[in-house]
Amino acid sequence: MDFLPKDIESYAAAMSSPEQDLLKRLNRETHARILKPRMLSGHLQGLLLSFISRMVRPLHILEIGTYTGYSALCLAEGLREGGKLHTIDHNEELEDFTSKYIQKAGYGDRIIQHIGEAIDVIPELDMEFDLVFIDADKENYINYFNMVLPKMVKGGVLLADNALWSGKVLSETEEMDSETSGIATFNRHVRNHPGVRNLLLPFRDGIMMMEKI
Repeated sequence: MDFLPKDIESYAAAMSSPEQDLLKRLNRETHARILKPRMLSGHLQGLLLSFISRMVRPLHILEIGTYTGYSALCLAEGLREGGKLHTIDHNEELEDFTSKYIQKAGYGDRIIQHIGEAIDVIPELDMEFDLVFIDADKENYINYFNMVLPKMVKGGVLLADNALWSGKVLSETEEMDSETSGIATFNRHVRNHPGVRNLLLPFRDGIMMMEKI
């Protein structure tokens, strides 16, 4: 869900750097061939992820929720020389589709795909992350946060998508489904956690931005 009026969002896109040709093709093919294309980060969010990554200049990036790879390609733009992006998704049916675009972007040796449940994969990653992006099953957001925060460098940036969940986070607690409850619980947990400073950015479906302190 986008919270801006469509004409304002279109104006913002028109006044921003244009979508790269490869990302445009990925965007178009995802909408034509893949289920739930609204899960794609898209032009404006992709630019935001790219800006943040290029400001952080990470050596190691972790992405939880690959989908078709749009956000991974944007995040990889800021990698330092020799840096790696590890991206995790449980849907093996999308692996070849995503890999095709990773190779076309020239990131075949820099983006490492992991197929499996993030809860199982994360403990196997023996490194410290400068930048983390969470965009996966909402019920586990709080678990992912608790697992990755100790693996992040001080000053590292953690981003979580869908933090407003189409506005459903404003519902009464007893009316929330499991996904909404997962997001709302995560938001409160982050807000009260002594190890991060945070900003819930009301952009698209909400991005929770955190810095490890």
